[in-house]
Amino acid sequence: MNCALIYCPNKRPFTSVRKRWEKIAALLDKYGIEYDMVQSEDQQAIERLVMMMINNGYKDIIIAGGDSALCDTVNCLMSVEKSVRDTISIGVIPNGVMNDFAGFWGFTYQNIEESIAAIKSHRIRRIDVGCIRYTDCRAEKKQRYFLNSVNIGLLAGIQKRRMQVRRRVWSRELSFALSFLLMLFEKVFYRMTYTINYVTETHRIVTMCVGNALGYGQTPNAVPYNGQLDITMVRHSALSHVAEAIYLFLRGKILNHKRIRPYRARSIEIVAPKGCPISIDGHPSESPVGKYTIDVLQEEVNFIIEKLKG
Repeated sequence: MNCALIYCPNKRPFTSVRKRWEKIAALLDKYGIEYDMVQSEDQQAIERLVMMMINNGYKDIIIAGGDSALCDTVNCLMSVEKSVRDTISIGVIPNGVMNDFAGFWGFTYQNIEESIAAIKSHRIRRIDVGCIRYTDCRAEKKQRYFLNSVNIGLLAGIQKRRMQVRRRVWSRELSFALSFLLMLFEKVFYRMTYTINYVTETHRIVTMCVGNALGYGQTPNAVPYNGQLDITMVRHSALSHVAEAIYLFLRGKILNHKRIRPYRARSIEIVAPKGCPISIDGHPSESPVGKYTIDVLQEEVNFIIEKLKG
């Protein structure tokens, strides 16, 4: 097969972009995968490059990048006609700072041969895509798609801080802890009104995660092929409880926290205060104005996997 490959150089400290690419290229050659490669200059270039590949007739688009690059790719795919989108498959070679969606399928940054073998086997699964629909500060209606999750509140603020800290601190746990400490000097609780499964409630929320997949450990039971979103939230609690929630999150046991409220639904409507932090697949995003909706679109994208899950 001849596929399009978009190489997104990662920003990991002590990593040689050239050597990393040489390793990927050697494995692609080993498995006899024919490809045309372009390198993205920055985050803004990915959607443009994906659209260029679609217009040039490529049916398999491989992203050598992380979660943010996959998010941009999906947003580009969702902008084209469904009849075109249904003919295109996307695959991933983990090469980002965050590779959680690839990790859901068993692909890791350390063992990229597994993901390249999956590309060769070309097993396809239709996967769900999450969508957030909102109004921005200019009163324009917008929508953005995601594979992992939308975070609202404290953890969205931490992710924004983390992007700054991560440039200097490589450790995932340490950068998260430092970002958390910095966020303590900012607002921690947000009064939100939300509607889930036709029930409307108002609470002071520390953080909320709406996950189509693992949600960076916050929605560990979510799967991107059941037409449902998993939702977890930490309601107003003592600062010690927030610290405990962060600790359990880093240990992959967030649902063990007594203040966590888990839900499962096809959609959620939210009204959050102005300036409440929000992130989409790790991308810091502008804060919506007024009510916004997060829902799931079932079986919208073809994804190349190694084996079926579930």
